[in-house]
Amino acid sequence: MRKKKFFYARGVIKVKLKSMHSWESMKDYLTDEKLWNNIGFATLKIIAIWLLSMVVVRVAKMAIKKFFDIRMNGPIALQPASERRYRTILRLLQSVISYVVYFSAIIAILSAMNIRVAGLLAGAGIVGLAVGFGAQSLVKDVITGFFIIFEDQFGVGDYIKITSTEGTVLEIGLRTTKIKGAAGEINIIPNGSITEVVNYSINNSIAIIDVSVAYSSDIEKAEKLIEQYLKTLPATHEEVVSEPTLLGVQNVVGAEVTLRISVETLPMQHFAISRMVRRDIKDIFDRNGIEIPYPKMMVYERDNNQAFEEGE
Repeated sequence: MRKKKFFYARGVIKVKLKSMHSWESMKDYLTDEKLWNNIGFATLKIIAIWLLSMVVVRVAKMAIKKFFDIRMNGPIALQPASERRYRTILRLLQSVISYVVYFSAIIAILSAMNIRVAGLLAGAGIVGLAVGFGAQSLVKDVITGFFIIFEDQFGVGDYIKITSTEGTVLEIGLRTTKIKGAAGEINIIPNGSITEVVNYSINNSIAIIDVSVAYSSDIEKAEKLIEQYLKTLPATHEEVVSEPTLLGVQNVVGAEVTLRISVETLPMQHFAISRMVRRDIKDIFDRNGIEIPYPKMMVYERDNNQAFEEGE
């Protein structure tokens, strides 16, 4: 019994001695001046690397933008398609520079933390190969984005329609395309899902305007007034490319006659021109007594067989 107690006490003393030794070792490690010097130096190095990368990205973006501004504002005027392509490539180059510089900064930060980057990259390569088989959609997005830019299918500032999404292109990347809608919403579309694009900004737009007049109005007089007005548009509005055309009577329904007008405008200017033409023609009709159709109701009295016509 005494022998058991002796061995037990001896074991407890050994554990306590080991604990004291471990605590002393940890204390010596944490109070080592060389350790804190290395930590401080590494922290300063990381901060310097990150700040330097931010400065490099900012300066590089400004330099690229300056280069493209000089090219676009040079003595030789660029075609709209070339200017659109320049804006697209500008955004793409700025994105690529950000990715490359920040990736290099992360590698440098890992090296400053004494992490073996070579082994990490080798392992990442093997993992990337395995992930690549499962990330086919990502590869598809990048390849499609490359061909969108290479073939100049659409560019920054274009008004396009992709399936149910319609708006102005804000940015084209290798993976996604950002489109701003009419209400200000931002739509981010993966490039791999873009199968069909309608681009409204490449060619001139055509405004089709229907103007209705009352069935009892003088149609010939209305047509002459409209033709006289249309001849003045190219000289007063630079958005109108050529002299508009009055196509004639488009439809006769009930108490109204519809006249159709065709106006060729600069890309995406047909909406504003259509609104302006409708307003001006309404004022011309009011001044010249051309009646615009409105709903009417006929009231018959059985007693005296008289009919009264009232507008609603």
